[in-house]
Amino acid sequence: MTCNHKKEQSSMIHPLLLWGLITVFCVGNPTSPAASIADDPFLQEYREAYPIPASDAANDVRAIAVDQNGWIYAATKNGLFTMRNGEWIKDSGVTNGPVFNLFVDQNGDVWIGAWDGLYRINKTGTSKIADVDLPITIIVSTADGMIVMGPDGACQQNQNEWRRIDERWSRNVRAAALDPNGDLWIATGVGLYRQNADGLRRYYRGDELISAELNALAVAEDGRLWIGGLGGIDVYENGTRTASFTNKEGLPYYDVRSLTFAPDGTLWAGTALGVARFDGVNWSLRHSRRWLLSDDVRDIAFDAEGAVWIATAGGVSAIKKRVMTLAEKAEYYLDICLKRHVRPPGLVEKCFFPDPNDLTQFLPRDDDNDGQYTAMYLAMESLRFAVTKDPQAKANADQAYDALEFLQTVTQTDGFVARTVVPATWTEMADANEKVSPAEAVERRVHDPRYKVVETRWRPSVDGKWLWKGDTSSDEITGHMFGYLFYYDLAADDAQKERIRRHVGKIMDHIIDGGYVLRDLDGEATRWGVWSPEKLNHDPDWQVERPINSFEILSFLKTTYHITSNEKYQHEYINLIENHGYAENVRRPKAYGLSERTHIDDELLALAAPGLLLYENDPRLRSIYLEGLTWAYRTIEQDQNPFNHFIFALVGGTNFHLEDSVAFLRDCPLDLRQWTVDNSRREDIQLVRRPMLEPLQLDRMLPPSERGVMRWDKNPWEAVSGDFHDAQGRLESCGVFWLLPYWLGRYCDLISSPGS
Repeated sequence: MTCNHKKEQSSMIHPLLLWGLITVFCVGNPTSPAASIADDPFLQEYREAYPIPASDAANDVRAIAVDQNGWIYAATKNGLFTMRNGEWIKDSGVTNGPVFNLFVDQNGDVWIGAWDGLYRINKTGTSKIADVDLPITIIVSTADGMIVMGPDGACQQNQNEWRRIDERWSRNVRAAALDPNGDLWIATGVGLYRQNADGLRRYYRGDELISAELNALAVAEDGRLWIGGLGGIDVYENGTRTASFTNKEGLPYYDVRSLTFAPDGTLWAGTALGVARFDGVNWSLRHSRRWLLSDDVRDIAFDAEGAVWIATAGGVSAIKKRVMTLAEKAEYYLDICLKRHVRPPGLVEKCFFPDPNDLTQFLPRDDDNDGQYTAMYLAMESLRFAVTKDPQAKANADQAYDALEFLQTVTQTDGFVARTVVPATWTEMADANEKVSPAEAVERRVHDPRYKVVETRWRPSVDGKWLWKGDTSSDEITGHMFGYLFYYDLAADDAQKERIRRHVGKIMDHIIDGGYVLRDLDGEATRWGVWSPEKLNHDPDWQVERPINSFEILSFLKTTYHITSNEKYQHEYINLIENHGYAENVRRPKAYGLSERTHIDDELLALAAPGLLLYENDPRLRSIYLEGLTWAYRTIEQDQNPFNHFIFALVGGTNFHLEDSVAFLRDCPLDLRQWTVDNSRREDIQLVRRPMLEPLQLDRMLPPSERGVMRWDKNPWEAVSGDFHDAQGRLESCGVFWLLPYWLGRYCDLISSPGS
């Protein structure tokens, strides 16, 4: 197998794999090694959570501020808290009751508006302003001194004295700001007020504001006033509205709670659905527990280091940035994977945090696709070894292969493969053994005539150390074959290659001898392990699987023939093509009706494609396969899926969205926990029933930072993504979904090494 690393692995190249080299880079492909993307450093955003441990009321944060020392101040329902050296400390000099607002003046003094008046923190400590005996919710600095406001009135500072002022604006005050002309603007629940030398004017009509329910004001560097409230944002220039932003202009949510301009001029809008950002052209959204302790955002502040501090109804979150390369990001993900996601006997998948706030304590979790994902990890580390020659990559690949081989030998059969294994001491697994009554079995078959009763899913190993899971699916075999292919060509030594030959031949013989089905210990086909002509070509209940399963079995046979050189497998391959029409079956290699489509098939095609297309040297057959795969790829090319993009490139596809792939790899968050990310409430997108009828999907592709953690068998268009059963971030992905396409891109020289 090769793309462009001939010098590093020329001894491993098989003649049939020259098709990959010739086709990828010599058939008019606009993306070639010369057009590869450099791994330049980029800014990687990440989130840190800073809940206040005192109480729930303390995490009801209303305002946030950063002083000149870099100390963070949080105004909460339960008083004022200050963060120093990463720890929250309650300021005993400020009320225990609600604190509403914070303001840092040019001298570095911190002003605190509370239910019982006004406080100040300066070099001498914390003090209460005796002359202000009103609840204070708004603090603003003017040329004539500070003005503070609340529901019971307003006071103005005159040097060291404070006096009540006769305000004529609504006392339902929400925000205040001073523009470059010195005009005072006040946002209220009943409109906008402007106070200057000409007097007081109120703006509240529909031709002046989106709505009169206002919450936020911010003055941009160019002097324009930005006004946020229920319904969106208005922009004023010299007292006249010049622009508005609602969902039609890309604002993600209609309920704007705060507005703050970052030092670089980006607008950060706190909303009831997270933080919406506007760079002058595009809007983006940071929401869900992946980014914020609560989507109910009240205030935003920036520190000198570039961190963004966000006050929410559930505590304080910080969004920070670090400079990274893709190679450094790969190291970061791999470190997480090796620390938390490789479990005995070497399987790779999710882990679980009993306490989501403590990532040092975790438990492994089994999954139906443990074998498939371990095989994808095997391919990933084989690719990494081919690129870097890192002995640790080979050691990791060796361990993964041993685990996959064990999934077969643990069954004590002639070639049946277990889905997964767990230690015999485990008592909680994804699917328990169950008793199914005859009536219940019929009930299930009414809805699915192919339903198979499998009461014993878990069986003990002969030595009693393990429980292994049966009813293995076609997905698992497809994943296994994909992993063996890359390991055999790129990482295995001669002794290991001999083991692979015996092992792969065993599995393939079991399938062939079973009549092209995967027979479980009961002698019957597993629920999904069916590739026989009788079922695929002649049973109407299998017509949906006909194209993808035909593609899979041809790939299995071609891969096995390549690895073993046994003509038996080539003969079976030709038999399925010439006598059963399997090549014609794959001209459209997946179901594509709205009710039939699934991204599982897209992933399976990507896993099966190298085994079929790279090893086929018959131009007619290869043309059919590439025609089918190209058609299938065009149906999902907008999915921003670097795994599909790079597999398509590897086997000879053109126009495979290299820049889109790298954009995904860069934007994908460092946090791999499977937070629930609900985009169904967003105002800037529409909910649709495409490309599948279920579930509800979005009418445009969101960047990965605004979606849940991906697995490539999931639908990236889903309105609600992530783990639907636990919104606390207890499940974490192993990161293979990212690492595999990254190393495939490096292997094919689509992504350059850092500094090259």
